[in-house]
Amino acid sequence: MTELLAWFGSALVLIGLPFFVAGSLGLVRFPDVYARLHALTKADTLGLGLICLGLAVQAGSLAAALKYLLIWLLMLVASSIGATLIAATALACGITPRTPAAPTSERPAPRRPTAR
Repeated sequence: MTELLAWFGSALVLIGLPFFVAGSLGLVRFPDVYARLHALTKADTLGLGLICLGLAVQAGSLAAALKYLLIWLLMLVASSIGATLIAATALACGITPRTPAAPTSERPAPRRPTAR
């Protein structure tokens, strides 16, 4: 049973790692502050949740497992408050969210030059 829990915990940790990588790539690749915040808060929160859950499963005592879950809970609160403050500050500074382009069917046709 203990070996099964060790494998299950390791699997949870390994599943959580790609979410951290995806959040880091989102920070580098996304175009504006709002998209970057979205990538970091969503992906990193899920990644840390899976990693903490995997470590809690592998923990030797209930106290250690509860500490891992407390770390995840504090991260949930801190990341949501931090993202809200950063987004509110960006909006107050005049940085507007990027709007998607209209679909091709809704765009006006380009003007053709007239011959003189």
